[in-house]
Amino acid sequence: MPLKLRTPRRFSYEEALAVFPVVRDLTAEAVREVTEVTRELELTEAGSAQREELETSYQAIVEEWAREIEALGLEVKGPWLVDWDCGDGYYCWQHPEPGLAHFHGYDEGFASRVPIN
Repeated sequence: MPLKLRTPRRFSYEEALAVFPVVRDLTAEAVREVTEVTRELELTEAGSAQREELETSYQAIVEEWAREIEALGLEVKGPWLVDWDCGDGYYCWQHPEPGLAHFHGYDEGFASRVPIN
């Protein structure tokens, strides 16, 4: 089956702000679920079947979160790190930041982001 290439969606800052609460809430829920799994992992013996199930569950939570974020037309750049393409670069957010308040160019990454306002 041929690979389907997704056309990037471009967001104005207002459009990005409108989607932000959905992204924040999806991410907060995924982080909560991963935190629960991580607590259980810390109490589970290495190499056990239960540990393997927990590790699989952890990965599934992160992958489902990424699919949900990408379905909104956004780019997942790492765990809990989301970019909105604005045509000149990216509006950038990482959980648990309270708002969408940073930008970086296409050639720069998270470390080079600057405040929007």
